[in-house]
Amino acid sequence: MKRKKELVRLVDDKVIFGICSGIARYIGWDRTLVRIIFILLFLVTGFFPISAIYMIGFFIIPKGHKSDYMEQDYINVDEIK
Repeated sequence: MKRKKELVRLVDDKVIFGICSGIARYIGWDRTLVRIIFILLFLVTGFFPISAIYMIGFFIIPKGHKSDYMEQDYINVDEIK
């Protein structure tokens, strides 16, 4: 059974608040790539816009744990033979 795809802050895979890790999991990208994009946007646009978006995300995106949202791989014993 597949879980509903939802955006959460991954508190056990965080550097600051887990926003980038949660976004990366939601869109299916590597979390390092999302963090690099945030840093580049921070440098290009200046301090305020990206930091404001990040803080808004902290308040509106709910917490989640990585283990709650990992896909479970089920092994069919008949396929092993």
